Amino acid sequence: MPHPRSPKRDILEDEARFLRSWFERPLVTGAVTPSGRMLARTMASYVDPRLTGPVIELGPGTGPVTDALVRRGIAQERLVLVEYNPDFCKLLRRRFPKATVLQGDAYDIRATLAGVVSERACATISSLPLFTKPLEQRLDLLTAAHDLMHPDAPFVQFTYAVVPPIPAKSTTYTASRSNKVWLNLPPARVWVYRRP
Repeated sequence: MPHPRSPKRDILEDEARFLRSWFERPLVTGAVTPSGRMLARTMASYVDPRLTGPVIELGPGTGPVTDALVRRGIAQERLVLVEYNPDFCKLLRRRFPKATVLQGDAYDIRATLAGVVSERACATISSLPLFTKPLEQRLDLLTAAHDLMHPDAPFVQFTYAVVPPIPAKSTTYTASRSNKVWLNLPPARVWVYRRP
């Protein structure tokens, strides 16, 4: 008789998956462990479930932020998850069977989401390791994501770094940041970029 799954067992298995993926491709999997619950909740808190349109998540990994979005009241059917790692995609499809899970390049969001997102998104949530990419590519991603969203919709990105992943001074975007999320390993900060 199989043992019932426990949340602790799932967490340990997710951490092992992440660590293995990081060892195999450290510049693609930007962290050695999944985002912690407090970081995931902080990121999800910037998404208003009352707004219409899909929620795009870039680099969901094993789904801790996805889970926080669902707990916040975002229906799985509204979630569009873009993940590069095929093993993580399989896991996401099992955990979130009503979400749209795409295996693809989140940095080429226009091509990856072509024909998939037919209405303006209300938010984009990113757990991508942006600092592994040149600034120009990060700015291109931000522009492409905002082109898919309602005006003033949030592009939410976390970082472990002291500096913002995309410079906060811009005439095109507004940027704000959360307090440091100390209950994450390592501690992280959330940046929110909006384009009026």
